[in-house]
Amino acid sequence: MIASVDWGDVAYAALAVFLVLTGLAIAYAAIRLGGTLGRASSLIEGTEKELLPVISKAGGTLDRVNTQLDKVDVMTDSAVDAVTTVDTGVRTVTNAITRPVQTIAGFFSGARHATSSVRAGGSWQDAVKTGREEAARRERDLAEELGPEDLGSS
Repeated sequence: MIASVDWGDVAYAALAVFLVLTGLAIAYAAIRLGGTLGRASSLIEGTEKELLPVISKAGGTLDRVNTQLDKVDVMTDSAVDAVTTVDTGVRTVTNAITRPVQTIAGFFSGARHATSSVRAGGSWQDAVKTGREEAARRERDLAEELGPEDLGSS
């Protein structure tokens, strides 16, 4: 009976052995893959159990941080209001002092020029006119020097 084996029978036998070995390899790979998927599933469940409380705590922390930031926002608004109030007060005092200083400086500058005009032999009316013009010019010069840009206003 062995003598009646031809090459086609050998090929079928080799194919059968190959298919059995392939089936065993696939079964082994499937078992290993199942174990790996089981461990991955366990890891995901453990991570879910551990991570959800952390996420919840982080959410609570963010809520508290936002509450504190709202308080800081109110404080900075109050500080800005206080600085604005102080700025307004300083501007008021500066303007209250500046105008009389301009007027006095203009008066003395005009008086000096009027006196010089009279000493130079000019008439009284010319001296008064020169004094007024010089007083007005000096007040304008001081207003330009102490203008709003020097006082910090816009």
